[in-house]
Amino acid sequence: MTDWRTAGLENFGVFQPYMIDGRYGIPAILPEKLPDVKWTGFNYARGMKGKQPETGVHFFVDDYQFRAVWENPVRYADVMQRFGAVFTPDFSTYADMPQILQIWNHYRKHWLGSFWQSRGMVVIPTISWSAPESWEWCFDGEPHGSAVAISTVGVERDKSAFEFFVSGYQEMITRLQPSEILVYGKRFDFMTEDNITVVEPFFKQMKERVKNGRQREFKRG
Repeated sequence: MTDWRTAGLENFGVFQPYMIDGRYGIPAILPEKLPDVKWTGFNYARGMKGKQPETGVHFFVDDYQFRAVWENPVRYADVMQRFGAVFTPDFSTYADMPQILQIWNHYRKHWLGSFWQSRGMVVIPTISWSAPESWEWCFDGEPHGSAVAISTVGVERDKSAFEFFVSGYQEMITRLQPSEILVYGKRFDFMTEDNITVVEPFFKQMKERVKNGRQREFKRG
């Protein structure tokens, strides 16, 4: 029976996770293997028609481009089910954000991941953290021994951000012991694990295409 007090409260009436973890009741995600798909950003995937079993969807784009998956979860779950796999949405958890907003974004990421898994999708957890104090909750709900995804885009913007990233990465390895790691962006020298797959960011792919196009024009000229 639906509780009218909470039915319209932040998707509470849409889906209630089967398993929760940690102090803040973060929805738990089950472990998965990394599928053999080509990854594309949600901002492009949402416009693709028909079933796309060989395409996976990532959310390493600006938050505003995928807020619809939270605001219209059932509608976009139907969209996501057309794809071979999805990452959990990478809602921002910047170190200079209020911690309560970071935790809220972590919760939303996991609620959607748990909801999508309940509908039979292959869901790869996106792991993110900020400052060391985020370790209290940022790994809650994440599966142990699973394939995971991380982004390294922007972590070199300043010394403290990079130090937070390195220490958080090492904490992730210790706590989650991932079976596979998909890195969206640059693989740094300290990432010595042999189970890493790198996906180039879209802007680098476009830069390379432009470069190759110019080279072809030069050769024809």
